[in-house]
Amino acid sequence: MAYKSTDWSSENRMKINIRLEEEKDYRRVEEITRAAFDYPDRIKRGQIGCPYEHWMVHELRQRDGIMALSFVAELENGTIIGHIICSNAVVKKENQVLPVLNFGPLSVLPEYQRQGVGKALVQAMIEQAKRIDYGAILFFGRPEYYPQFGFKEAIFYEISDSEGFNYPAFMAMELKEGYLKDIRGGKYFESDIYNDELNLETVRAFDREFANK
Repeated sequence: MAYKSTDWSSENRMKINIRLEEEKDYRRVEEITRAAFDYPDRIKRGQIGCPYEHWMVHELRQRDGIMALSFVAELENGTIIGHIICSNAVVKKENQVLPVLNFGPLSVLPEYQRQGVGKALVQAMIEQAKRIDYGAILFFGRPEYYPQFGFKEAIFYEISDSEGFNYPAFMAMELKEGYLKDIRGGKYFESDIYNDELNLETVRAFDREFANK
């Protein structure tokens, strides 16, 4: 099902348009994503020496990402200021494998953060995921922010991460009532694109294309 672009008013009444990402947007989106995550705490946590998420976006377009759930937020003049993308993930329990959605990175240029842009992107993503018949979303994110959209800690559904752990940042939401009930006790597995340690050198090489600009 095609997504019809939607006008949103951000929390400071700034008009933005949410639409599907197109190939012509790719580099701009990567630049926005790099800028959104280019802060000391994230760089230190990733132990790479540079932002990581812009490579995630680049790689998700090649594999595991869902382009029907890759959205940009743009100003009235067409300037892109934010982006969100979903990817394929699964919950496994013994011989059961249940497809679910993961999402992220969610990126907004620093000067437009805390103005409702990210909220509009998340809402558009959830609405479209329901339209195209996905059953649930699981992901890792800020537990003080995402419950406003309906996310709960994944332990509520008795689902753990791939190593069997639960914590507030691991969240889930059913898009279809009861979708996760038969997979309770299962473990969640996302794309290896999100594994910082696995992709260190590849990310560093990719970032060099941006670092001197």
